[in-house]
Amino acid sequence: MYHTPANNWYEGTAMSNDISLLRQAFVSQRQFYDDQNFPRGFSRSGHFTLLEASILEQHGVVLKSLYNKAVEPQNEHQQQFVNAVSGIVEPSNPIERAWVKYLKLTTCKTKFHTLFGRSKISGPTPISQDYYSEADNL
Repeated sequence: MYHTPANNWYEGTAMSNDISLLRQAFVSQRQFYDDQNFPRGFSRSGHFTLLEASILEQHGVVLKSLYNKAVEPQNEHQQQFVNAVSGIVEPSNPIERAWVKYLKLTTCKTKFHTLFGRSKISGPTPISQDYYSEADNL
């Protein structure tokens, strides 16, 4: 199959239909916020695309509950999500990829590198009184 602009438009439409079906599988009544890690919101953090930020805000409550095993999967999409975040299968859709990205940003300890080592720069060491002789006091 050759990729022409018409085919790309069709694939994009199929993808949007696919994401709308996925979104229906993870419906939540509340919006999800993580003020501790993203106080300005997901979309303003600079880490997420607009689609990823939208997914996290609209479905994050359900995704977090599934991830923490607070609720059981209710459909095949939710079971697939649980398998993906458990590492059983690779994340295969935008919702799974957004949550895995969120987890990487919030649970991995990032290493902080500086130009200086761990040891503190030592200042001049004080000279003990034993160093001076009685003749120096004259």
